[in-house]
Amino acid sequence: MKHWAFVSDFDGTISKKDFYWLVIEQYFPEGNELYKEWKSGKLKDIDFLGTVFKAIHQEEEQIIKDVHGIPIDEYVPEFIKLVQKNGGDFYILSAGTDYYINHIIDKYKIENVKVFSNEGIFHERNIHLNIDANDWKYSERYGIDKATVIKKLKEEYEVVHYAGDSEPDSHPAVFADLTFAKDVLKDLLKEKGVPFIAFEDFTEIEKYLVDKGLISK
Repeated sequence: MKHWAFVSDFDGTISKKDFYWLVIEQYFPEGNELYKEWKSGKLKDIDFLGTVFKAIHQEEEQIIKDVHGIPIDEYVPEFIKLVQKNGGDFYILSAGTDYYINHIIDKYKIENVKVFSNEGIFHERNIHLNIDANDWKYSERYGIDKATVIKKLKEEYEVVHYAGDSEPDSHPAVFADLTFAKDVLKDLLKEKGVPFIAFEDFTEIEKYLVDKGLISK
């Protein structure tokens, strides 16, 4: 069994902005109403995202340029290297799509990070989600079941840490050994009685891990 893994959500955790907001603001103003329907529970996450991502109508070169413009927590590439230097494996676990995550990984030259997410394919000037209902980590609501992924990693690692910011992250947080939470995830975990460490950026996560003697710089 391997010792340690650090797993992070992407949108709103590694990135400072959800990709779907970028699409809505630039190409799909109707998405604002769709967002309200989704948040009121009328739409599944995967249906909301699938609709938004199919409303881009741009050549792939432009989409990649837009993806590269997503602001991220600038310290994340350094934090990933530090995790790896301390014998940990770093994973990104996202209910979005690997399409834009992989382009961000390439942009920042991040190495040896495995991405668990919904497969995204560029087709006819849009991003289409390729969801396999027979996949081991399938979720009808999110496309990917984050809790199932964490439980599987718990079989491979002695310790699994998790970082997230929103409702889908409240499910894997239950199974992680230590959860770092920001934004609405903090309130959701308080309601569930799940312990967490509050953070705003990855320098704070690093400081906590160093102070507790879990990693060294």
